[in-house]
Amino acid sequence: MIRTIKIYIYASLLVLGTYFQLKRVQKSVNQLTKEEIFIQPRSVSKKVMKRTGSMVMVNGQEKLPKGPVLFVANHQGLFDILTLLGHLGKPVGFIAKKEIQKLPIIASWMELVHCVFIDRTDRRQSVKAIHQGIKNLKSGHSMVIFPEGTRSRGSSLNPFKPGSFQLALKANVPIVPVAIDGTYQMFEERNGRISPSWVTLTIEDAIFPEEYNGKNSSEIAEQVQSVIKRRLQIDGADDRMTSSGDQQVSTT
Repeated sequence: MIRTIKIYIYASLLVLGTYFQLKRVQKSVNQLTKEEIFIQPRSVSKKVMKRTGSMVMVNGQEKLPKGPVLFVANHQGLFDILTLLGHLGKPVGFIAKKEIQKLPIIASWMELVHCVFIDRTDRRQSVKAIHQGIKNLKSGHSMVIFPEGTRSRGSSLNPFKPGSFQLALKANVPIVPVAIDGTYQMFEERNGRISPSWVTLTIEDAIFPEEYNGKNSSEIAEQVQSVIKRRLQIDGADDRMTSSGDQQVSTT
């Protein structure tokens, strides 16, 4: 538990340390590129992941399309967001629960990278949030969704809810399935104690609008879930340690 507390303190100090950079970015946000704004969120995420002692293997970054995309990922644990922010290879915003807006500094950075906050208990507000996500995509900002709706807290996969796939349908952008494996072993499997894990982040082939046009949200959700499910079943621990090819192992 002491180790976990130290990591929380370390992460908090890192976030506090970005305060003055945050103010500079907010003042000149219109003159900065997405990549320049994303430097601090990516850096902090990588540093926290490194401090946990975890290793992150990234597969398939060369598959990333140019321009905005909708990333669709499974949601194993608390550290999924840091894994994606630090290692996905593209500036992204998230559909995030409204409670995060209460976190000082973090909420401000999330607004800068075009995250959308959603109140799942308020249907009207949820629809409004989806519309804002569509607007972000149309404006050139990639988004990440977790269509399971909540953390699986293990290697299983909960059913994908189709509603959030409207972001891709309405914005007419590629859908990129992303399989995350191993993050639940960092926190959820340890009953809230942070432990190191071997994490794999696999970027699958993009599904372009011309491939999904004519399908409804439920059909697309089923297709993407099938891609991620197949990847999670293939990637056992031995495969992660010995496989070769288009991979990048990162500890920073």
